[in-house]
Amino acid sequence: MSTAERLAATRAEGRAALIGYLPVGFPDVDTSVSAMRAMVESGVDVVEIGLPYSDPLMDGPVIQRATQAALDGGARTTDCFVAVRGVAEAGAPALVMTYWNLIDRYGVERFAGDLAEAGGSGLITPDLLPDEAGEWLAASDKHDLDRVFLVAQTSTPQRLASTAGFSRGFLYVASLMGVTGVRSVGAEAEDLVARCRAVTDIPLCVGLGVRTAQQAADIARYADGVIVGTAFVQALADGGVDAVGALAKELAAGVRGG
Repeated sequence: MSTAERLAATRAEGRAALIGYLPVGFPDVDTSVSAMRAMVESGVDVVEIGLPYSDPLMDGPVIQRATQAALDGGARTTDCFVAVRGVAEAGAPALVMTYWNLIDRYGVERFAGDLAEAGGSGLITPDLLPDEAGEWLAASDKHDLDRVFLVAQTSTPQRLASTAGFSRGFLYVASLMGVTGVRSVGAEAEDLVARCRAVTDIPLCVGLGVRTAQQAADIARYADGVIVGTAFVQALADGGVDAVGALAKELAAGVRGG
């Protein structure tokens, strides 16, 4: 099932989707994949698989520590395909989220082909502008992959419309300025979603700063998807796979309540 199909299914159920993020390789590859499977089994609809990067400009301290630990443990780009297969086998769309330099170094066409072969749904590229993404646009079209771009509070109406037009799967609505996991979602997120809805009908999923079931429920009132990253990473660090599953159940209940 593609990301768009899963989001259409959750919309048909009258609810938002729950999207969960974890980096592959933290604390090791096998455990990270087990945690991703646990998320799916406990109510996560779409999984974002983080590909560890040595200079994660958008990520807050919790994710930075986890990705650095993954790199120190030997995590490599090819490990994301192991995770993709695990998530796909568990029954959820798998999106890889990473910085563009890693994809460029691996080879854009090669990465797209390997991602599709592994059963992946697409790629989230937080530092890639659509108007600089010609090679990725072509490769994602060739391999029928989602391409999820980000918009932020500072995006103009023209930029919102342009970015949404290039996106496929959903549009990632960054709820606040700055790095992940530092501040909670505020009213600005709802305003940005409204601005996006004025220029596009692509699904809108809100991330950055979501930690609790109540926050998930609040966002689910106006967004098509709720993205949670730092809270899952912290749960894995503190309590292992079981803690990830427990958090997923709480957040899933919150999203469904919203």
